[in-house]
Amino acid sequence: MKASLFIKLFFVLPLILFVDYILMALLGCTTCLFGLGNEYYCGSFCLTGKILLALSALFFGYLIYPEIKFMINSKKNVAAAESKKD
Repeated sequence: MKASLFIKLFFVLPLILFVDYILMALLGCTTCLFGLGNEYYCGSFCLTGKILLALSALFFGYLIYPEIKFMINSKKNVAAAESKKD
């Protein structure tokens, strides 16, 4: 179970961040093409980036939540089993 957590941490998280970067770059290039000015980049563009990053963080948390929950529960069960043997 730890291997899949490390895979998600070292491969999926950078992939999600790279996709966020590409989406923001495409959005920036598109808005520049349509001639939106500095007000857009200081307002809506930043807000869009924050929302996209928050959604990505929630998605990554959703991906790793079952594994973290399993690791926490397995540690509790191991401690209880050791105390019963003594």
